[in-house]
Amino acid sequence: MVLAWLVIAVAALLIELVSVGFILLFIAIAAVVAAALAQLGAGIPLQIVVFAAGSLLLPVLLRRRLLERISGRGVPSRTDALVGTDARVTEALDPLLGTGRVVAGGQDWAARSPVALPAGAGVRVVGADGITLLVAPLPPEPEPPA
Repeated sequence: MVLAWLVIAVAALLIELVSVGFILLFIAIAAVVAAALAQLGAGIPLQIVVFAAGSLLLPVLLRRRLLERISGRGVPSRTDALVGTDARVTEALDPLLGTGRVVAGGQDWAARSPVALPAGAGVRVVGADGITLLVAPLPPEPEPPA
């Protein structure tokens, strides 16, 4: 029975190499576990139960994490490098209209803020929505002791 499980595992791996869906990979793993149980002398019903459970549970539990790990974050946008940097408002920011512009990283950007800010105000880039920067006012600088 060990040989049968190993044949199933190899067949699943070969098909997985062509399809790359990361489903048959888990079936191959379940077949290897069943082969190990067969080698240890476990009965066929236990082997089948472990194989079936592994084939169903492993993809549900691990597939999404594996895909996220393999696919990575993708190409970073130009705005990613600006998050956390300071900028200067060049056109007043209006939270109701969602209008305004800032200069960040030496470039002019459309920007939005949760509060109204006049031209000339200092802001910090806290995120981005596409190519529109999301900014917040800089905290007030502490007054020097007298």
